Amino acid sequence: MQLVRGSHNLRPAHRGCVATIGNFDGVHLGHQAVFAALKTRAQAMGLPSLVITFEPQPLEVFRPTEAPARLTRLREKLATIADCGIDRVLLLEFGAQLASQSADDFIQQVLVDGLDVRHLYVGDDFRFGKGRSGDFELLQRAGAEHGFGVESLHSVIHLEERVSSTGIRQALAA
Repeated sequence: MQLVRGSHNLRPAHRGCVATIGNFDGVHLGHQAVFAALKTRAQAMGLPSLVITFEPQPLEVFRPTEAPARLTRLREKLATIADCGIDRVLLLEFGAQLASQSADDFIQQVLVDGLDVRHLYVGDDFRFGKGRSGDFELLQRAGAEHGFGVESLHSVIHLEERVSSTGIRQALAA
């Protein structure tokens, strides 16, 4: 797996991919389902699979005293993503600059100009951009304008409960 640290390190060779965006803390069954769909679509399109993730995680910047404990350290997360067969990870530093970037600018600068994303998967509750102003509908409009598909993946349910990092943290605490 190739690790690209920061959008400033994107090169023309990184353009054209099938991507997903998220924190992916713990790389649990829900994340693994996203990665499986990502890999299947990437193979069908003859493109690399790419995961966009953040360091630190956004809540650690916005509310550092209230941020939940991590399920995995960054090194473990990256190793687990690699074990899932993902081709590339774009690791974005989440700080004041990225936090203040509008959703439209993120789409244009990272997804379109930087990666030339051809298909994008996001979770059913995905929000992004300054003030969490970006959502699935905005991505769909941008995809139609820039020529990439956007798909929302529904939560994975296990034993009648949604699989989530929050749920795993609660189970560990209990």
